[in-house]
Parts: sequence; structure tokens; C-alpha cells
Amino acid sequence: MTYRDLQEFIKKLETAGELVRITAEVDPELEITEIVDRISKIYGPALLFENVKGSEFPVLINAFGTDKRMAWALGVEELDDVARNIERFLDVPGGGWIEKIKKLPLLLEVTRFFPKKVKKAPCQEVVQTEVNLETLPILKCWPQDGGKYITLPLVFTKNPETGIQNIGMYRLQIFDKNTTGMHWHLHKDGAKNFHMHKAMGKKMEVAVAIGADPATIYSSIAPLPPMIDEILFAGFLRKSPVEMVQCKTVDLQVPAHAEFILEGYVDPAEDFRIEGPFGDHTGYYSLKDSYPVFHVTCITHKSKPIYNTTIVGQPPQEDCYLAKATERIFLPLIKMMIPEIVDINMPFEGVFHNCVIVSIKKSYPGAARKVMNSLWGLGQMANSKMIIVVDKDVDVQNLSEVAWKVTNNIDAKRDLVITEGPLDVLDHSSPLPNYGAKLGIDATKKLPEEGHTREWPDDIVMSKEVKDLVSRRWAEYGLDQLPEKKG
Repeated sequence: MTYRDLQEFIKKLETAGELVRITAEVDPELEITEIVDRISKIYGPALLFENVKGSEFPVLINAFGTDKRMAWALGVEELDDVARNIERFLDVPGGGWIEKIKKLPLLLEVTRFFPKKVKKAPCQEVVQTEVNLETLPILKCWPQDGGKYITLPLVFTKNPETGIQNIGMYRLQIFDKNTTGMHWHLHKDGAKNFHMHKAMGKKMEVAVAIGADPATIYSSIAPLPPMIDEILFAGFLRKSPVEMVQCKTVDLQVPAHAEFILEGYVDPAEDFRIEGPFGDHTGYYSLKDSYPVFHVTCITHKSKPIYNTTIVGQPPQEDCYLAKATERIFLPLIKMMIPEIVDINMPFEGVFHNCVIVSIKKSYPGAARKVMNSLWGLGQMANSKMIIVVDKDVDVQNLSEVAWKVTNNIDAKRDLVITEGPLDVLDHSSPLPNYGAKLGIDATKKLPEEGHTREWPDDIVMSKEVKDLVSRRWAEYGLDQLPEKKG
């Protein structure tokens, strides 16, 4: 099942017992964060706060906060189902005319996902040109935050040369009733469009959607290749086109079924303003810095909208599951480029970019190092601070098993690789911003060609016959009330 809008997803969660409505009055300043932080740490439900101090609008949070809910958000039972669907498009033979004919059904299927423009839209049922952001239930998340932040904004900008729209998710700190910060990093498409406008001496029109359908929300953060449109990808995920509508005051199109739309501009000629600190997904505060100012000139919304937001901080939080979706969905693309790879795990504790665990089919000396360097040269993987490589039979999703292999299989002099290169902008430990050392750990079985001439011992594993025998007799032993470990 996929969803036309956020409120359809809310109905799904409530029907499945995965949403709790809170009617008690709550404060958007810190109180909601503390409630949600406690719930996220016990892998609890989505929360709908219906009585938020200072605002008439309810707040939805933690909607994507488990593997199950994240999969439901994308219309599948498990995230690997999305990856398998992508593999259908990747594993198409090329070559002669017969192969080309075989591709036609897939190509025709893709055409069904292109966005559909509409003239009337629920997101424009109410139009406010007298802007007051203070009417929205925007959270101040953590005590040292620089202010209130919109944390799940879908920011629409346009390339001034090609006219192609882009969506990114960049937090917005509220400065006053009609201005916010625009926290895009230098490598983001929004920032690139900004600098192109600056070179042309033009203001940049911006629209921000809050509370789109789940597939569109996810697509705004997906690391898509430059030629893939986010809205087309959202249509692919939800198996139906995203309806788009022209904004009221800027020349941009936005999701017709979003809850709120903020329209306005960023002026490259204007001085930047200090933004931050902000309690970030690393579990630490990101520091103050200078960013452009977003001027909101119009707000449109549904007649009865729901404000969708999130918090980030020490994992696990809701954003961990959005990141896990990226890991699973884009694994086929990574495997296509690095065929040695079997599986990947980017554990919550690594906050996306600090730790990547990868299992490989090792068939030649130096394979682990080749894979490390290939990953460090691959898009956002370039920011990975640590890459751990294990053999194909190791379950990378089992951190205990990985730790066992790492602590037993490495020789510190031979198997640790230290290199330098780009790091995530939020890394506070490197001496320089955005640049520093990275660590590769080769925990694979070593080959004689790699200088290990000693015999390598086998893992201790019980025979299959005895395992099967014990499984058959488990109840006979009187142990049927205890969990039986398989494997």
C-alpha cells in the first residue's frame, strides 16, 4: 500500500496500532523532544500531539521510527523489497533488438511514475500572505539550540540555467515571524543553485513543503544520481505519480497534497546570518555558522493540516531509519559498481557516515583494500570515517559477530589502513573542518599472497546432523519453554 498524502499514512499507522494520540497540552519547546526521545529509545510508536501550546495545529513525529514503519512508508513489508524492485531495472540485458524489446515493459512502467501537474490542490486550501511563522508548532529541540527549527522541510529550488527543480532537506532556524536560516552545505544542490543565482545577480525563489506523502519525504534525502528527478523517484516508490501544483507567488511546483507550503526567496546579495547551534544527528551540537536567509512571503496549507517534524540526537532516533532505508535501497547500485560486495551495514552508532561494515566475496589478494578505496570514491561514501571489511559468510547486521571477527582477525600493522580525504561537515574530531584521516580495517581471512603463510584456523561450527538432531528433540529435553537458538 502507498499513500496519496501524510494523513493517509497516519490512518495506516493508527489502524495497525503504531500511533498514539496525545491530547494533553504539551510545549513545543523541549517538552515534546523529551517525550519523543524516551519513546524512540524503546522503539515505540509514532506520536500525534493534538494540543500543542501556542498553535492550533497538531504535530506528527516519529512516524518513520522503526524498520517496520519505514518500510510501510514506502509501500513494502521490508526495505529490501524496494531494492529488489530496483534490481529489476538494473538487471536488464543490453545488446541486440530482442533485448531492447524485452526492455520495453520496464520502460513503459517507468512512464507511469512521471509527476502530474494539477490546477487545484489541497495544500492551497488556505492562502496567507500575512506571514507569521510563530503560528506553526515549530520545535525547539535541545537546551543549547539557537532557536526553533523546522526539521523535516522539503526545500524546492531551481537551476537558473536549465530550469530543472531540485528537492533537498535543509533545516530552517526561525529568526522571526517571516525569516529563517537556510542550512544547506556547499556540496548540496540547493547551495549550487544559490551560487548560480549569485553569479547572475538574481534572487532565488524557494518553496518549502512540510508534511508531504512518505515517499516524497524520503526522496528528498535520497542520494540520487544527478539525472534522476526526486519527484519521479517518489512516483517509482509509491507506484503512482506525485501530483504537483504551481505555487501562488513563486515559479516553482510543489506536492499538491502537502500539509503546508512556505513560499519566498533567498537573496544572494544579502549578508548571511548566524545559524545554530543545533543538537544534531551525531548526538553532539553542530556549532554556529553563517548561512543565507530565507524570506517567507506566503504560506499555504490544507484546511486541517498536520505539522510533520522530527528530532535528531543520540541514536536511535527517527532519522536512523531514514538512513537505513538508503542503505538497503541503494545497495543494488553499490553492488553493481563494486561487484565484490555482498552486504553493507551502516549501524546507528556510526551516525550514517562514521562507520560502514561491508562483507565481500574475496577471491584475490588486496580485495578488501580495493573495496575500501572504491567506497571512499563513491559519492557520499567519500565521507565515511571508518570502513570495516569482513568475509562473505559474516553477517554484517550482527554487530557482535562483526566485533568477534575484527578483534580476532586483524594484525594491527598489516590490516589497518589510514588515509586522508573529505569528512562529513559535522565531524568535530578532525583538526580541520571537512577534511581528515579515515580508517580502513581488513578483517577478512588473509591469503598467503598477502604475506600470511601460517595456517588460518576454521571457525568452530557444529555439524548439521547434530544441529538437526537437537532441534528435533528440543521439546523432549524439556526445554521447549526456552528460546531455541538457530544456526
